[in-house]
Formats: sequence, structure tokens, C-alpha cells
Amino acid sequence: MAEKGFKKWIITITVIMASLLELIDTTIVNVSLPDIMGNLGATLEDAAWLVTGYAVANVIILPMSGWLGDTFGRKNYFMASILVFTIASFLCGNATVLEELIAFRILQGLAGGGLISTAQAILIETWPREEIGTATALFGLGAVVGPTVGPTIGGYITNHYAWPWIFYVNIPVGALAFFL
Repeated sequence: MAEKGFKKWIITITVIMASLLELIDTTIVNVSLPDIMGNLGATLEDAAWLVTGYAVANVIILPMSGWLGDTFGRKNYFMASILVFTIASFLCGNATVLEELIAFRILQGLAGGGLISTAQAILIETWPREEIGTATALFGLGAVVGPTVGPTIGGYITNHYAWPWIFYVNIPVGALAFFL
């Protein structure tokens, strides 16, 4: 059912914000890998699993997202995905060994995969049929911006703070998206 006015925009901002979390996290780790490797004593081959595990988990959950949304309710599944993604981000930042970080990145990838497809479905349900083009354009803007700014944000955070903060930055954004 299409929403009107303020509620439509709150829903739109929320789903785009949550999707941006996932899309930024797709690339934010890339520039931090050398620091993570040095801090956790990992080889490049081992640390590559931080990117690969996240991506594979994302791919695994995507086809199941429609069924999970239908089974548990789209909003419930989306909210659970935001919550798990945010908790996994906290756990990633607190990881003390590479194996923990890889496991938490996989959990983050599973939750993140549910955000993208469910966000699109929620937008289509929220906007009137004649305005779907606007909704998908707004989502598309986030989809392009996220992976583009991820490495820049990751590099800045890693250089000025420490690599765990590339995960901690997700916590306030995830909490805001969850409570909106």
C-alpha cells in the first residue's frame, strides 16, 4: 500500500540509509586490509577472506531474501537485517584474531544481503505506482554512492583512528535506521 507525505519520506530515508550501510561496507575494508593484516598478524591470502566471505555471504542470502520477507514479513525481516548487521559491525570492531573477524564479516554479509533486495521491495510498496521511477532513482543514487565512498571513508578512518572504527561507524547509523 502506497504511503503519503512525511511517512513515505521517512521510510525512503530509512531504507536508503540501511542500504548505504551495506553498500559502503562492501568496499570500506579494502583499503584497511594492510592495517588489519599488521594488527592481527595475517597474510594477504588469509585477510582476503574478509572481503570474499562478506561477498559470498551476500550472494548466498540474496535469493532467499524474498522468501524470508514473505515468511516473516518484509518489515520484520528488514529490521532484523539492520539489527544483525549493526551487531555484527560491533563484533567485527571487537575482533582480536583474524578468524573472529572473518566469522563476523560473514555474519555481516548475510545480514547485509537482506538489506538491498528488501529495501527495493519496501520502496516499491511505499511509493505510488506513478512515482516508482523517483523511488528507484533515489535508491540507485545510494547504490552508486555507497561503493564509491567506501574506500575513501575507510582510508580516512584507518589513517586517523584505527581499523576497528571502520566497523564502529555503522553502529549509530544502523541504530538510527532501526529506530526510524
